[in-house]
Amino acid sequence: MKIVVVGGTGLIGSNVLNRLRLDGHEVVAASPGTGVNTVTGRGLAQALSGAQVVIDVANSPSFEDQAVLDFFETSSRNLLAAEAEAGVEHHVALSVVGTDRLPHSGYFRAKLAQEILIEGSRIPYTILRSTQFFEFIGSIIESGTEGDIARLSPALMQPIAADDVAIALADLAVGAPVNGIVEIAGPDCFPLDEIARKFLTARGDKRQVIADVHARYFGSELNDRSLVAGMTPRRGWTRFQNWLSRAPRG
Repeated sequence: MKIVVVGGTGLIGSNVLNRLRLDGHEVVAASPGTGVNTVTGRGLAQALSGAQVVIDVANSPSFEDQAVLDFFETSSRNLLAAEAEAGVEHHVALSVVGTDRLPHSGYFRAKLAQEILIEGSRIPYTILRSTQFFEFIGSIIESGTEGDIARLSPALMQPIAADDVAIALADLAVGAPVNGIVEIAGPDCFPLDEIARKFLTARGDKRQVIADVHARYFGSELNDRSLVAGMTPRRGWTRFQNWLSRAPRG
């Protein structure tokens, strides 16, 4: 089976690509670095020729509200049109748990717009909504830091290892299209401020974390449902403490 991974040179994309190659599939990494640009359309037709499945894990180079919306809308329109022309049978996209709950976040609005375009296309599809990656916790802390203090919401989150998300994407890609949304989440829930303290302590970082119910998460205030999956998600099996003990310290 020929599978094209859009964003195939990034954290998730390269992981998915390697797993599918080990399973014997013909896998193509599509990214600007490999000559494929979904925003301009450059190289799309050639990359998708003969492909049965496309996995889209590309991310916007800018998180500014209008820029991120423009990226996901333009990229998705171009990609879906090229897939229709190439006869692609299954479009798999990575999205985020909470896209429909955090309208004040420009990034989440952009991901929701992407989902709407996918659902409205004629390509059979599967959308995998994931909770936040363990690997993203450092960036979350930075977003709430001023000086030596990080003000973060105590709302619950259910983070997951990127490896576990990649495994799920690879599995969904070779299965039948769901024509709907699948959620995946980590095995445990934590208050965001608590997981930040654990992360900083493990790295010997002396910054103080203060719980603030009004602290914004990329533009939105949170509650205990904002970043937590529904009742029956797929679950990753990597626990945060185990990941933390082996994660790079850089």
